[in-house]
Amino acid sequence: MAQLASALVTMILGVLGCAVYFYGSNILLDKIFPTKNRPAQQVASNLRIANSIRPWLFLGPAVLLLTFYLFYPVIDSIRLSFFDRSGEEFVGLSNYTWLFGSDEFFESFRNNMLWLIVVPTAATFFGLIIATMTDRIWWGNIAKSLIFMPMAISFIGASVIWKFIYDYRSGGDAQIGLLNAIVVFFGGEPQNWITIPFWNNFFLMIILVWIQTGFAMVILSAALRGIPDETIEAAVLDGANGLQIFFKIMVPQIWGTIAVVWTTITILVLKVFDIVLAMTNGQWDTQVLANQMFDWMFRGGGDFGRGAVIAIVIMVLVIPIMVWNIKRANAEMEGR
Repeated sequence: MAQLASALVTMILGVLGCAVYFYGSNILLDKIFPTKNRPAQQVASNLRIANSIRPWLFLGPAVLLLTFYLFYPVIDSIRLSFFDRSGEEFVGLSNYTWLFGSDEFFESFRNNMLWLIVVPTAATFFGLIIATMTDRIWWGNIAKSLIFMPMAISFIGASVIWKFIYDYRSGGDAQIGLLNAIVVFFGGEPQNWITIPFWNNFFLMIILVWIQTGFAMVILSAALRGIPDETIEAAVLDGANGLQIFFKIMVPQIWGTIAVVWTTITILVLKVFDIVLAMTNGQWDTQVLANQMFDWMFRGGGDFGRGAVIAIVIMVLVIPIMVWNIKRANAEMEGR
């Protein structure tokens, strides 16, 4: 209860603080550049100056926070990558040499690439299929609400839920894990699913697909509704069946939205951390880059230099996707 009360107080104070800041800053701006009882020329000049400053009253705090929480950490991570475990002694490229000679790094990199192939594709595919199907049934909005619900759960919370699904009891004990209970019901042997090398990565990926499918569904459903009815009707009159309409009419018209959804989930996958930490902590060949970075920087490794190098690798992998997304968005805006 104490934590809940603290969170509520923080939210209320945050909202009130924002309201006081924006209201007070606008009053102060109007007092500095008054427009009442002033000559017309001065009024015009004050309005011009005030209107040029006013947007920055809203953007200023966000820009400062982004600078502090994004730009500064990037610069400091680059600096730390050239220093030793304490971040005090300069070691040159030693951390980079270690990185590309580390089996643990290549295991993490391989797993991340596997996540990149499976999760964005699966979440986008299922989101598209569900968006298409739910638009055709009367209880579609109820189905969408249920499918979107995992988005409201934190990654740690989702991992706890799926821990119960994958739970394994040895020694002949009753299986309380849903998956093992089903296996035993059909006469199979229960398995400790998250300890099976290679396949356990897919069991972890299912959790993120389960969470992100709702996001993909909502975005793609909105895009599908933007397709002109005349296009679909013309295809039906030409004798196209359901699959032909879906793949040859609907998908090409929302391809830009599909790409945006896919790249957004891809960026999230590159930073995946919570699920691996909660489910396996990187054991049994499930390590990923973000969890390895956390281990080196804040846990047993205690090496700021090596942790910073892994952070830079993640950033380098994310940047091209973000640049491509921005270029695509700009191209679409110019084409309108």
